[in-house]
Amino acid sequence: MTATRIRAALAAALLAVALAGCSSTPAGDGDDTPEASAPPPAATSGAALMVADSSLGEIVVDGEGMTVYMFDSDTQGAGASTCEGQCAANWPAVTTESEAPAVEGVTGEVGTITGVDGATQVTLNGWPLYYFVGDTAAGDVKGQGVNGVWWVLTPDGERFAG
Repeated sequence: MTATRIRAALAAALLAVALAGCSSTPAGDGDDTPEASAPPPAATSGAALMVADSSLGEIVVDGEGMTVYMFDSDTQGAGASTCEGQCAANWPAVTTESEAPAVEGVTGEVGTITGVDGATQVTLNGWPLYYFVGDTAAGDVKGQGVNGVWWVLTPDGERFAG
């Protein structure tokens, strides 16, 4: 085996192990593989959460139009995130510098918790919110349904069922 093939096999194995840490279910068909290792979007100074049209319909996004997600492994209303380590690297928390994040068109209850890294993490209807590193542009919804545990939210804060 050539050195290039060995490096490629090791890189693929490391990525698979990293993504497996974000779910108790086996990895899917590759839809959960981030296209880029982008840093999490920064907290915005405008609306922290707003509604936008997407290929899925109306969903909740941040003030820059980046899709936000909920994680089934979290417990609604528990006031804590369960996404740590490699999970948090692939699904960074939606953060804010305000205890009362601004909203535009979102009708669900918006709040905050202290995230795993100590930052103020935004919640919607008691669900901690996250970004997906595979979403590289406003309107991307590549994290929808990943491993059967990651979901976009409707304006009223419910898991998108579509």
